[in-house]
Amino acid sequence: MTQDTKTQDRVVIFDTTLRDGEQSPGATMTHAEKLEIAGLLDDMGVDIIEAGFPIASEGDFNAVSEIAKNAETSVICGLARAQIGDIDRCWEAVKHAKQPRIHTFIGTSPLHRAIPNLTRDEMAERIEQTVTHARNLCDNVQWSPMDATRTELDYLYRVVEIAIKAGATTINIPDTVGYTAPRESADLIRKLIENVPGADEIIFATHCHNDLGMATANSLAAVEAGARQIECTINGLGERAGNTALEEVVMALKVRNDIMPFQTGIDSTKIMNISRRVAAVSGFPVQFNKAIVGKNAFAHESGIHQDGMLKNAETFEIMRPEDVGLSETNLVMGKHSGRAALRDKLEQLGFEVGDNQLKDVFVRFKALADRKKEIFDDDLIALMRTSSDPEDERLKIEKLAVRCGTEGPQVADLVMEIDGERHMTTQTGDGPVDATFNAVKALFPHEAKLQLYQVHAVTEGTDAQATVSVRMEEAGRIVTGQSADTDTVVASAKAYVHALNRLLVRREKGGKDKAEISYKDVS
Repeated sequence: MTQDTKTQDRVVIFDTTLRDGEQSPGATMTHAEKLEIAGLLDDMGVDIIEAGFPIASEGDFNAVSEIAKNAETSVICGLARAQIGDIDRCWEAVKHAKQPRIHTFIGTSPLHRAIPNLTRDEMAERIEQTVTHARNLCDNVQWSPMDATRTELDYLYRVVEIAIKAGATTINIPDTVGYTAPRESADLIRKLIENVPGADEIIFATHCHNDLGMATANSLAAVEAGARQIECTINGLGERAGNTALEEVVMALKVRNDIMPFQTGIDSTKIMNISRRVAAVSGFPVQFNKAIVGKNAFAHESGIHQDGMLKNAETFEIMRPEDVGLSETNLVMGKHSGRAALRDKLEQLGFEVGDNQLKDVFVRFKALADRKKEIFDDDLIALMRTSSDPEDERLKIEKLAVRCGTEGPQVADLVMEIDGERHMTTQTGDGPVDATFNAVKALFPHEAKLQLYQVHAVTEGTDAQATVSVRMEEAGRIVTGQSADTDTVVASAKAYVHALNRLLVRREKGGKDKAEISYKDVS
């Protein structure tokens, strides 16, 4: 980004869904899913895509490299710790992009300096060396003082100045633990601009976490104070409570342009499609009351609200559903619909499907249409969430029958295919789902612990599909599984098996996962 960008009222959108977002426990995406999401981000006008952390694993390196090769207009950025090997690896991945960027960071607060046991001077020297090295490789370098909002102000001034002199073109100020408040966020950016030599020659960015629910407010406050890049994720995905949500900042700037006269290059009509797709591939469903993209964001139940909406939609809606890509019509599919109609509808919902995937989805669509009277958009999205992929091959549910009622214990008869061989068992449990999970574990013993089991109806009615999400943990590896079916127990079984399949993939990957990359590697 150039100084011209800064002097205009233009806010650069830096999306880190594929890096910070994917670091959410259990949100790991496949190679194909990362490429798909990157393509959607590029298409919607995201300025910078942080595609991953190349040193973390071979898989991450390959994904960043492929995304860099395919990007049309977005800058492609990779993350690197303040160490030469990280930066070299990052450059090898992003150099294929039309517009590459290296993003290097180090924790500068007293708490973070203590972990690698570096003095202020030693850390300052490390910053100068590594930013200089990155700039010698790439003319677009971003530097971040991790935990900046808890770093001593005089030291923050010092290291920011060092990074600017070493060649950083963007300085990102992270609120790494979501500790700050809007007034503090604005004040910090303002002080940096006023007191750091060279600050007027670079772009200041803000990266806010949502631990106290103020990430979006903190980001917007930073922009009002002079920051011109916002780091965010789709659906606010990210570690712990997540990050600033892309959809929130984009629509806030669009709706309140009267008091925040800033522009972004985002096509807001594509927000809903990418929100749904990220929810599907990450296994993190969007909460119903989530701003902008939640299921209830444009829903009105109160009689007073409904009456007002009928007379004038602006009485209770400050933006139009179509502004974020919500279709005016919802129900268009039925059991008589063909493949071409299904493909067209899926494309409207933001899904690009190949012939083989369409064949698989069409079979399940027809099966669903035989069981449901009406097929809604959300039903199709649920089908896409459970579309087959290579991870689903080792374990498969073949048949499941449960016996339940007021008199227990409940019983599950399960037939499951494991590595191509058919196995069966009968197990009991405290409820049909517990019995089913016990049956799966009897056929495929494992030590993974169930951390989360969540069910919600995709649409209304007694024939609605149930979407089930499970989260499991084994030896520090966290995975999620998701499935949908009109039978809640069947959906539960498939989600449980989906998670186990993902766990097997994680077991077999080998090498370092992101969770294993830590300060102990920064020497």
